[in-house]
Amino acid sequence: MPPADLHLYVDAQYASPYAMCVYVALIEKGLAFDVSTVDLAISAQNDPGYAATSLTQRVPTLVHGGFALSESSAIAEYIDEVFEGTPLYPADPRARARARQVQAWLRSDLMPIRQERSTEVVFYGESRPPLTAEGQAAAGKLFGAAQSLLASGADNLFGAWSIADVDLAMMLNRLVMNGDAVPERLVAYARQQWARPSVMSWVERQRPPLVAG
Repeated sequence: MPPADLHLYVDAQYASPYAMCVYVALIEKGLAFDVSTVDLAISAQNDPGYAATSLTQRVPTLVHGGFALSESSAIAEYIDEVFEGTPLYPADPRARARARQVQAWLRSDLMPIRQERSTEVVFYGESRPPLTAEGQAAAGKLFGAAQSLLASGADNLFGAWSIADVDLAMMLNRLVMNGDAVPERLVAYARQQWARPSVMSWVERQRPPLVAG
């Protein structure tokens, strides 16, 4: 395959679950790409230069030749449609729709988990206080959906691996890595997903120290 001329913009801390999703997608496809960081702590995503590239002024943004695309699930779908390599979504239309549903849900719901268990827990080893009642309710909702989707004894949500597995494992690991009570079957699933080489490539990125807030 000829060079793809791909450039990925991610957050400076390499802590965005959405940037991770796209990074993993590119690795799974075996694509060469450059990476640039955007410092969200100083609102660099709003700088005119970046805003001229990223329509929504967010990370991740992928530039492929002269085409720039932001929003991680849209980027993942684009990568899967344009490039050969490991499929990112199931081939079956219903399973593919379900995978996209999982991605959309994890990006739009479960706010108490995202607020009370930031990705600093996952990527910096931060420890957070016990979940609030709202956090516990969101965790229960997450566990119920995940256990319903994950067949008994299955390694992945839809038979073969998909990018939705990365997103679900990320949400679960916000809790697992903080030491919260998580059903053992989901702990094993999240840890197995985390051991995937494409995911480890992101996890092992060198990160700047956290700035005390």
